[in-house]
Amino acid sequence: MNTQTSVLLLIALAVPAYAYADDIAMDDQSQILTGAGEPASSRYFQPPQESELPDNAYGKLVQEGRAIFVDTKNRAPEYVGNGLACANCHLEQGRKANSAPLWAAYTMYPAYRKKNNKVNSYAERLQGCFQFSMNGKAPEADGPVIAALSAYSYWLATGAPTGQELPGRAYPEVPKPEGGYDLAKGEKVYAAQCAVCHGQNGEGQKSGEDYVFPPLWGADSFNWGAGMHRINTAAAFIKENMPLGKGGSLSDEDAWHVAAFMNSHERPQDPRLIDGSVEKTRDKYHANDGVNLYGEIVNGTMLGKGL
Repeated sequence: MNTQTSVLLLIALAVPAYAYADDIAMDDQSQILTGAGEPASSRYFQPPQESELPDNAYGKLVQEGRAIFVDTKNRAPEYVGNGLACANCHLEQGRKANSAPLWAAYTMYPAYRKKNNKVNSYAERLQGCFQFSMNGKAPEADGPVIAALSAYSYWLATGAPTGQELPGRAYPEVPKPEGGYDLAKGEKVYAAQCAVCHGQNGEGQKSGEDYVFPPLWGADSFNWGAGMHRINTAAAFIKENMPLGKGGSLSDEDAWHVAAFMNSHERPQDPRLIDGSVEKTRDKYHANDGVNLYGEIVNGTMLGKGL
C-alpha cells in the first residue's frame, strides 16, 4: 500500500504533536502517484541481483540499506515509532513492480511537488516516509540511515533511465465504485480475506517482538499523515498486492470497500496537527488529499484525534 511506509512518526514521544508540526518539511506525503502502473503482463525494468554487488565499501553500504529497508524497526530504531518496515508497502524488498519499487522512484528525484510547492530531494522523500508511514522522526539527510537507503535505491536503479516515469512505478489506479465505498461490505471482505494475517482487529501478527504481518490500524500502524491513509491509495495497493501472493484476486469494488474499512479506524495523529485542531488540520492537509476520512464522523466518532 507505507513503503510504505512507506508506508510512513512522532518526533519525540514526550512532546505534543502540535509543538513540532511546523518543523516538518514534508507537506505532502503522497507515497506515489497512481496511474503510472501497467498490466502485470508488461515488461518491467529488472533491477540487479544481490550476487552482482561488488565486495567493497559501496556493496556493504547497499547491503546495509537493504537491511534497514526490510527490518527498519530494529536497524533504525531511533527513527521508527511503530511496528512497520519500509518493505511492508514496497514489496519484495522494494523490487516489485506496481508496488512503488525503489528502482522507479530513485531516478525521478529531485522533483518539484505541487502540494508542498518545492523541489524535493530523494533524501527528503525518504525522511517523509519515516515521519509519516513509520510514525517516527526523520533521519538526518546526511546521516548513515539515509545514506544507506539511498545507496540501496541507487543500486536497484542501476541502468534505469533518469527522469523517465517507468512502467510499474505506481500502485495502479483503481476506479472508485459508482455507488461509493461501503464500510459494512469492507468489514466482510476484511474478515474473509485479511484477518487471517492482519488480525481480527487490524493488530497484525508477531513472532516474538517483531511483526510478521503489519498492523493496519491502531497505535502501532502508520499515522494520519501517511499516504496509505487515503482510501484511493490503499485500494490501489490492496488490489495489486493483496491478499499476499494473490494480488489481483479482489474486485475493484472490494478493494475500495476494504480499504475504506481499514481507514475508518483510529491511528496515530498526523504530526502536522495545527493548534491541536483536527478540523484545521483537515482543512489544510486532508480536504484535497484524495479520498480520506480524517476529520470525518464515522459511527458517531470523529476520526483523526489520534492514539
